[in-house]
Amino acid sequence: MEVIKYAVVGTGRGKVFMSPPEYTGMKLTAVCDLNPDKLIIVKYRFDKDDSIQLFTDYDEMLAKADIDAVILANYFNEHAEFAIKALKAGKHVLSECTAMGTIGEGVALCRAVEESGKIYMIAENYPFTKARMEMKHLYESGELGELLYGEGEYAHAMNAPFDIAPGEYHWRNQIPSTYYCTHAIAPIMLITNTVPTRVNGFVPKIEDQSYRGNEVRLQDPGGIIVCEMDNGAVVRTMQGAFRATSMATRLHCTHGACEINRADGRLTVWHEGFNRGNNPKYRTYEPEWPEEYAEMAAKAGHGGGDFWVIHYFAEAIQKNEQPWLNVYRACAMSAVGILAWKSVVNGGAAYDVPKFDDEEDRKKYENDFWTPFRKEGESDEGMPPRTASPWKPTEEAYAAAKAAWEASDYLGLGWKKSGFAEELALAKAKFEKN
Repeated sequence: MEVIKYAVVGTGRGKVFMSPPEYTGMKLTAVCDLNPDKLIIVKYRFDKDDSIQLFTDYDEMLAKADIDAVILANYFNEHAEFAIKALKAGKHVLSECTAMGTIGEGVALCRAVEESGKIYMIAENYPFTKARMEMKHLYESGELGELLYGEGEYAHAMNAPFDIAPGEYHWRNQIPSTYYCTHAIAPIMLITNTVPTRVNGFVPKIEDQSYRGNEVRLQDPGGIIVCEMDNGAVVRTMQGAFRATSMATRLHCTHGACEINRADGRLTVWHEGFNRGNNPKYRTYEPEWPEEYAEMAAKAGHGGGDFWVIHYFAEAIQKNEQPWLNVYRACAMSAVGILAWKSVVNGGAAYDVPKFDDEEDRKKYENDFWTPFRKEGESDEGMPPRTASPWKPTEEAYAAAKAAWEASDYLGLGWKKSGFAEELALAKAKFEKN
């Protein structure tokens, strides 16, 4: 088994990638984060043999670290730039979703993968829950027939504290409600082996004040996307907050249907009499993991998905074969959220998804850097809106948020709370001693 030396960029979400199963051959040898205190904590927690190099500069890490691959867990809309740099430096890339912040970045990313010959995979974990992997098995067996209509949902109700999004221009405080769509569309793509080709986007035009409180996020309650797929099917996705969590997947196919039960996560499969065959009309059950990986998958986050992402990434590198969640599918599913927001902004107009594996088609989009994300100091003039609502945070809410951000030095996620200072002191004492 080849040893795959890799780096993780971002110590928040990135921590889930720092203890890979031994059988994958992956070995963490570098970590990059802007904050040196976070790096010291990571080294204290994860470095068992003093082999992890620490970097606060990404370019320096690519130049100096002894690594074969990079796992990107940096900010949501900044992955493409980091991925392209890694690919040009000859590194494999596992990138958190989304793959890119603009369509033009997606074109550049596809070209970088092709030119490098390296493995690229999007770290989309929601296709890999037990129920969704069972849906894939049922679909591939032919029991369900061909997809006619699908529903994917990733409505995550949360009243986020200020420290999860430190700063007015943090991506969480300005992300349009269609952008976080890959958890909703990716499972259907993988289960049915289809790709979105055309997109419409919609948002509710209702201003619900009940959840606002000290809210400072510029975001609509949620987004609805309708996609045409390359087999002619229609898929509806739902993402955002919507004030009630819903993470279900449903398929209606030519021979039957199946869905994940919202209440308990089990799978229900049903058939009508005219296409039932030897199958019962209804059956509801909880699928099992493959026995070889059951224990590891059961312990992993996101319903086991965090395990399978690492598993398939390492497998792709070991075999030197691009994974199913390759750069073309990564860009297609990411483009859905971008184009859906463009649809919202332009009154529900439909937009074609670029054929990212076709240079002639994608060349038309190489200069498309349309984005609603602002950078600090950037004027709103000429920029796409971030919401369909005129709502703005109150001065009191913004003042409270700013006070919370300053109290934590804009580190976020409670790094100055929950025992951080005590653990940091222990870590520094250990390294000073050695």
